[in-house]
Amino acid sequence: MSQISISGTLSKGWMAKALGLAFDRDYYFDPDRRYVIDCRCNEYAAEHFTGMRLFYSESNLGQFHHWDKSQVQIGGIQPNLILGMCLGADFVPQDDLDADITPGCLAGRAPGDLPEPESLLGNEMIKRFDEQIRRVQGDSRRSLRPIPPFFWDASGRAAIHGVLTTAQKFLGETILLDMMAEPRRSAELMGWIGEAYIVLVRHFSQAADLPVTGIHVGECSSCMVSPQLIETFVMPATSKIGEQLGPIRFHSCGPSTRHLQAISKIKNLCSLDLGGDTSVKRARELLGNEMLISASPLPQDLSATSTEPILRWAEQLVGENAGGNMEFVYHVEADYNMDTICALTDFVKRLPDSGQTC
Repeated sequence: MSQISISGTLSKGWMAKALGLAFDRDYYFDPDRRYVIDCRCNEYAAEHFTGMRLFYSESNLGQFHHWDKSQVQIGGIQPNLILGMCLGADFVPQDDLDADITPGCLAGRAPGDLPEPESLLGNEMIKRFDEQIRRVQGDSRRSLRPIPPFFWDASGRAAIHGVLTTAQKFLGETILLDMMAEPRRSAELMGWIGEAYIVLVRHFSQAADLPVTGIHVGECSSCMVSPQLIETFVMPATSKIGEQLGPIRFHSCGPSTRHLQAISKIKNLCSLDLGGDTSVKRARELLGNEMLISASPLPQDLSATSTEPILRWAEQLVGENAGGNMEFVYHVEADYNMDTICALTDFVKRLPDSGQTC
């Protein structure tokens, strides 16, 4: 039976403003400090947002029903930042925002100059995360479970950035032209990125004894290029990731209706994570009602003073969904209006096919 549910995550910006926290370098590289801050954030969420299935995690990555206080995050850094640091980029924390890295870590490097993906496991940062995982596993007194890099909860769903989004992070906007001017080089580069993610995800899955059950692929840059380029460059590398690691949850946050045909050709595609201006109707036409679709409200609706825009959007989406499996997901930034999120939550709870539990 089809169901519709809703859940959300609180951002670093919201938590910094609410609790005066600073997400500095030690937050990311010291598991003990990470654990204390994460617990404090989720205690705040439980106290202030009872019944809303809202907790603190990265946008669209952690899952409310798979998180508990026994988990400690190791190397909980955005996936493309980890790979970028393996290639020489510097880590750039920001106290009240998501962290970043210095740009251009692949600028001027040919695919043939890139290291063998397996050699990344010898990187000092990767070995540091390995040691932290072993330390948590060996501490019987605390009985905590390490959640390794590329994972965000105990579900086994890993997360990476898509090959195009990662290439844009490492090369800048030139990759958008290179796909047309140097297609072979671009394909080789994205193929290497996919291989590197496969190696790293498998490694940390084994290190933390957390089998891969699926993989979230955050292809945030997909809406910036044509559907033909998605089919030529993104689909083959992403399909290989799906074949090697497990079922794909494909994320495209921008307007992607015209890309859905190409996205539907990804092998082992199991769910879509779409921005609020992509047609759910078209997704259902291509992929049927059984596939889970996650849909995120538009930022302007979340920050609006009135709840009318978000409710109008939600009603339209439910109509387009036509009885399929769907979840509303949202990420709370510091300037969002919580009244809009409460209104959306109440709307979902009133639906006859709501699978919402509090």
